[in-house]
This record gives sequence, structure tokens and C-alpha cells, in this order.
Amino acid sequence: MAKTKGALIGCGFFAVNQMHGWQDLDGVEIVAICDRDPERLHLVGDQFGVDRRYRSADEMFDDGGFDFVDIATTVGSHRALVELAASHAVPVICQKPFAPALADAKAMVAAAEKAGIALMIHENFRWQTPILAVRAVLDSGVIGEPFWGRVSFRSGFDVFSGQPYLARGKRFIIEDLGIHSLDIARFLFGDASRMTARTRRINPDIAGEDVATMLLDHDNGITSIVDVSYATKLPEEPFPETFVEIDGSRGTLRLGKDYKLTVHGPDGTTRSVVAPNLLPWASRPWHNIQESVALIQKHWVERLAEGREPDTSGRDNLKTFALVEAAYRSAEYGETIAIADLLA
Repeated sequence: MAKTKGALIGCGFFAVNQMHGWQDLDGVEIVAICDRDPERLHLVGDQFGVDRRYRSADEMFDDGGFDFVDIATTVGSHRALVELAASHAVPVICQKPFAPALADAKAMVAAAEKAGIALMIHENFRWQTPILAVRAVLDSGVIGEPFWGRVSFRSGFDVFSGQPYLARGKRFIIEDLGIHSLDIARFLFGDASRMTARTRRINPDIAGEDVATMLLDHDNGITSIVDVSYATKLPEEPFPETFVEIDGSRGTLRLGKDYKLTVHGPDGTTRSVVAPNLLPWASRPWHNIQESVALIQKHWVERLAEGREPDTSGRDNLKTFALVEAAYRSAEYGETIAIADLLA
């Protein structure tokens, strides 16, 4: 069978994980890479054996020869690159956060739909093995109908050493990390109708917020709390684990440290470990995220072949991105924000 050919734009910190993920997929080949930094092009091109290397995305698209493009650049460039891909009718995976503002995200979805191409946002946290295990428990019905939940990520890990640009943005933890946690809340509890949020900046050396607590009212009546922090000093560093608590009409679920899952229902309590796989190219503690990268990229290739919309399509991700916007507005004005008003 002919291979599905892809191109990558952006050869920075996280893109190496995506290149490994593509390399692991049978029938997929990255045939071109693009970055403004010639040193990054050299390093990634040599490591993964990619001969076609560009410093201009326009030139890469003009040369063509690929079936999709993976945009792994920082957020400010996303709209222009997605619209460029749409103008060449090339399906797109775009790194999160989707865009600098919701209006840009809506424009990108419109451009993709007008061009008739698939657009998926690389929202990989819902693809983590522990999160998929939580979803499986909910689907089984063992704890009944959920009525309350919590998605929590609290850490003191130094994310700025590998991604120093994160310290300079006026928006930090909600836009960079909270977006993942909010997407997990949607994945587990359904879409939300209202948002109330509070933020703090604890680290004086950064420009944005590093702590956020968000209260969501979901359409199905579930209330959830999403809390994220990079200012939490714990005796054992949990990075990059997400903790989940869910109360249901027949029992409870708790996903805790070291991927320990406890489920209590009418028939008793079960305890298991739902740890991610350590892929050959992965390294601890990043292996949880790295495995989810491989899983979401596998999903993309399958859906592309089937001609079906991916689970984290651009249109779906508008709902997650709207929660990010609602959180910032709520924190700024001290009000509860209606999500429908943002998506209108």
C-alpha cells in the first residue's frame, strides 16, 4: 500500500515527540519539514532522515507532495498556517492552543470547512491511558450517573527551562495546561454551559497566571472543578499526572498518584494501576504525554483514511477553547460566563 505522506512545520521542543510518533506508525512517512531556524531543521532532519527541509512554509506548500501537514509552531502563527494549508487543500493537524483568540479559531474552522479538508487539534491529554481508563469506567455504569467531578493538575515542575517563552506570555497556565484539563472535563462530563474562574500569579518571575481554579456547570447537570497549578510544592512531585475524582449515584472513582485507580460501587471496591506504556523513544516522567501523542496521531491517520471527522476536530475544539476564553473573562471581571454567548 502507498504510504500516507506528511509534512511538519515547527521543529521545536515538542515536535520531536510528534516525529517519533509518526515514525512509529506503519504506512506513514514525514517527507518534508519546515522551520525558520536552520539549526532546528538540521537536527530534526538528520535525526529522522528527512531530506526536504524548508525555511518557508509557502515554498514547502508550493512544492507539495504530501497528504497532510502537522503544524507544531507557537500559537501566534497557527491561523496563517492553517489558512495556507486550506488554500492548498491539505488536511491539517494543529498544535494547541488552537489560536490566540476565539475569533481566530472560528476563522480557521471556517477556512477548513470551505476547503473541504479535515482539521484536527493536537489535544492529546484525553488520549492518555489513565484518562481513557477513567472514561471506560464511566461508560461501564459501575458508579451510576455522575453528578460531581474534579480534574486536577498541581505541580511545582519547572516547565520554563524547556519552554522559556511560557514565562513571557500574559496568559500562561490556563492557555497552556488548563486547556488540556478543560478538554478532559468535556471528554468525561460533557459540554459545559457556564464557567466561574479565579486565577493567581505566585511566581514573580513570570508574566502570566500560574494558578487557576475553575467551576463548570455541565449541560447534563454535572458540576465539575478544574484546578491547575505550577506553584504547588509537594513532598513527591506528581508531574505530569492528572488526578480525577468522580462521584456517581452508585459509587465513586478516584485516579490518584502513580496512576492508581480506585473504583467503588455496589459490588465493592476495585484497585488497579492504569499506567501508560513507556515507548522505546520515550522518557520518564514525560512518557504519559508521549504515549498520548502517538495515540492521537494514530487516530488522525485512521480517521483520514476513513474520511471521518476526528474526535478533536477544529469544530469540537472550539468548545474547549471557549472554556479557556470564559475562564479568563470570569477571572478578570469576577463574573460567571455563559459559554453559548462565546460560541454564538
